[in-house]
Amino acid sequence: MVGAGFAGIGAAVRLARRGRESFVVLERAGDVGGTWRENTYPGVACDVPAHLYSFSFAPNPSWSQVFAPGAEIHAYLRGVAAEVADRVRLRTEVRSARWDTTAGRWEVGTSAGRFRARVLVLAAGRLTEPRPPDVAGLDSFDGPVVHSARWREDAGWDGARVGVVGAGASAVQVVPELAGRAGHLTVFARSAPWVVPRGDRPYSPAERAAFAADPGAVQRLREEVFERMETGIAARHREPGELARLRERALAHLAAQVPDQALRAALTPDYEVGCKRVLLSDDFYPALQRPGVRWVPSALRRLEGRTAVAADGTRAELDALVLATGFATTSQPYAELVTGRRGTLAAAWSAGMVSHASTVVHGFPNMFVLDGPNATLGHNSAVHVIESQLGYLLGALDHLAGTPGPLEVTAEAQRRYTRRLDEAAADTVWLRGGCSNWYVDPRSGRLTLLWPDTATAFRERNGTFDPAPFAT
Repeated sequence: MVGAGFAGIGAAVRLARRGRESFVVLERAGDVGGTWRENTYPGVACDVPAHLYSFSFAPNPSWSQVFAPGAEIHAYLRGVAAEVADRVRLRTEVRSARWDTTAGRWEVGTSAGRFRARVLVLAAGRLTEPRPPDVAGLDSFDGPVVHSARWREDAGWDGARVGVVGAGASAVQVVPELAGRAGHLTVFARSAPWVVPRGDRPYSPAERAAFAADPGAVQRLREEVFERMETGIAARHREPGELARLRERALAHLAAQVPDQALRAALTPDYEVGCKRVLLSDDFYPALQRPGVRWVPSALRRLEGRTAVAADGTRAELDALVLATGFATTSQPYAELVTGRRGTLAAAWSAGMVSHASTVVHGFPNMFVLDGPNATLGHNSAVHVIESQLGYLLGALDHLAGTPGPLEVTAEAQRRYTRRLDEAAADTVWLRGGCSNWYVDPRSGRLTLLWPDTATAFRERNGTFDPAPFAT
């Protein structure tokens, strides 16, 4: 198994608890946690309520607040992973994985030696490799340049002239923190985000005690939050009433927090709500109105020494630069390392990621991809999808235990699955909302990251293994 983030840890715990398989988790870093290990920037937190953004089989009654801070999520994952610590190989970078047809095994080359396995599970995730912006002069900027996922607290933020590139989920969290520290803060944004109230609050000691005393209370809260978030799919499917309600909620939040008409106009998105990720914040808009903070509604075009120049000609003198520009999502870097029966996974995905059941790929026997193609949600908890995939994986392993041959999904089954997803996605706001987002592969124009339906439908469709679509 490759990766010790949410998906890898979850798979390891489920496998260990049933005690049937021999397995190892290979993690290149020196700690578990995936994106919650990597992202340590000020203000980092989850935008899914904590009791739902956690494993159903490892509940945590002690979450400090409704939306958990990143460090708390990392600590939670460390605690869950302690159960399988003897199966995790830290500082073990996977450098190649090749299917040996003759042996019916995967040959995995790593920085710590070679491994042979009947089954390969890729749990490397989507939010692992920072994506820098295409900005002329970036390499020659002589101040600190820090991606939000590679934070450096020693970069000298206090009192400095700081630029932030981007206005997505990371920027909305880090900007309020930097606004209180920087001498001057300039935010460069190609497009304004849709923002709705966050409504975070701490859990009281009495609430946490009640959760600890009654596990059923945690489960009931999970179910309540899940059902509430499920309703969000209607707006993403452009149902007029739900789309209008979401849009009006965001615009009312903007109007309530930004009285200045010119700034409010600059912060009003020019695309449909939900096309990009809808952000949750109560302090982003106030931060932009603090003295010394400037919102530039234009992309950063180039850097001339320490002068930042936006596409609209705006110039700003900077001492340090924060790149809140996201990750390589539609082109997964690990795909170059994996070779199946006829070539690399990168080649198989050269026109965009495809799969069957969002978990298996034609040409790659006995390989399972967690948190990969069409295996996350734009309206609900990604952990629900991961747990659904774990059910599929365990069923496939049960099937493999009774057969000598490898499992490889047919090309036709993969085509049918991909066609159904494309049909389901065709009229969604992600494709018809008038924006460019990180869910859509620019090579094919296909929605390759998100599942275009409810979380409930994902589990019904992909939570149980079915051997019928596999070659025998």
